[in-house]
Amino acid sequence: MLESPLLFHTAGYINGSWQRGVGDSFQVTNPANGEVLAEIPTMAAEETRQAIEAGRHALEHCAGLETRRGWLRGISEALIAHREEIGRILTHEHGKPWKEGIGEVDYAAGFFDYCAENIGLLKPYTLPEQPRGLNWTVYHRPAGVVGLMTPWNFPIGMIAKKLSAALAADCSCVVKPSSKTPLTMIALFDLIDRHLDLPPGKVNLVMGGACPITDTLMEHPDVRVISFTGSTAVGRQLIRKSADGIKRLTLELGGNAPFIIFADADLDHAAEQLVSNKFRGGGQTCVCSNRIFVERKVAPAFAEKLAEKASALRVGNGMDANTDIGPLIDRSGYEKVRSHLTDAIDKGARMISGGDPGEWSTARGFFRPTVIRGVAPGMLVSREETFGPLVPIAEFDSQEEVIARANDTEFGLAAYLFTADSERAGHIVSRLEFAHVGWNTGSGPTPEAPFGGMKQSGFGREGGPEGLVEFIETQTVACPP
Repeated sequence: MLESPLLFHTAGYINGSWQRGVGDSFQVTNPANGEVLAEIPTMAAEETRQAIEAGRHALEHCAGLETRRGWLRGISEALIAHREEIGRILTHEHGKPWKEGIGEVDYAAGFFDYCAENIGLLKPYTLPEQPRGLNWTVYHRPAGVVGLMTPWNFPIGMIAKKLSAALAADCSCVVKPSSKTPLTMIALFDLIDRHLDLPPGKVNLVMGGACPITDTLMEHPDVRVISFTGSTAVGRQLIRKSADGIKRLTLELGGNAPFIIFADADLDHAAEQLVSNKFRGGGQTCVCSNRIFVERKVAPAFAEKLAEKASALRVGNGMDANTDIGPLIDRSGYEKVRSHLTDAIDKGARMISGGDPGEWSTARGFFRPTVIRGVAPGMLVSREETFGPLVPIAEFDSQEEVIARANDTEFGLAAYLFTADSERAGHIVSRLEFAHVGWNTGSGPTPEAPFGGMKQSGFGREGGPEGLVEFIETQTVACPP
């Protein structure tokens, strides 16, 4: 079992107190070695209803803007003060290197800082015009009780995006983390419980099976907004279930990011950026590059540079200071990456570095960074999100060709472009059907800028001024001057 001063309570949190479910429990394991880290009580529909009811009552305690700013700053300060311990917990349940876990805590704190600094955007304002001879004032009211559902790949980063904006809006929150990585969330709630004076029911934590909790959130009339990060398949289900209650949704769904490299690009820089982008979290991120398009005449040289850098990365337990890439999250994730590699090789792709690590075994999900060339459109790596450290390189000959191939996906989350030609870059970026585009950088989102998806990668935004208003209802009041 994982010992930590932030994990004294391995339980849910409802109405300001720690609560255990009445059903069975589920195990949280370390993907690096299979060690059982904790037994977590399974919560279901009844506990979720209790959390929603507690949240509804908490809405009666309207908090002023400065009070909410204090909450946000308090959470940020607590995260930074405990960044190494939260990072350690995160590494044990996710597998990513400890240094990455600590970096994710810093990233999470940035969202609370941003919302605290910019919460003034939610102040009411009066129109300078007086249409119809009246004063018109616009207010930003809390949407109500909101459901926040997060994935396993960023256990603290994803909840920070949602919770910071929801608390800035003065909403009450019911949080449902992934059952694969609930311990980081418990640690966050421990900090909130000990360091913040929130009204009981303002934040609630329920853990367990996805269906009973999700269905209750979707069916309950007091839940007005659902914010979900996860697969497009689940996103479609949520859209269908939201119809009867006319619930608002913020959905960040799957990705299939193109990484485009023209011959005039700085190939060393592009290779470095690709390594940092692709292998973060073991390649298990929605914004990491999934399809690599390299202009044909430089493809051999680029593949050689990339293979050299990828081969230098060390794979192992995330708590080892020398580890660059941890294990994949579980057996199904491991087998998906392996099936993508096998499919590509069977259909004519060539191995450049790395290789098939073999069947799942007691060695757990350690998958070496692997680079392949000769990738064609019919391969799984071209059609599906791999979610692992497999780099498939395809070659292209013209600008129009690569734009078409990059956009040839149902997803539209992130894309990356490397070229020294600014005119070309401007033209291509304007035609890429992706909501986040990096030009000569592999950088992902930041708290200061809006992030979300186009097409079947979802809708709504997190971060930036746009993310700050996802959990508010706009009320316009007209009255005589």
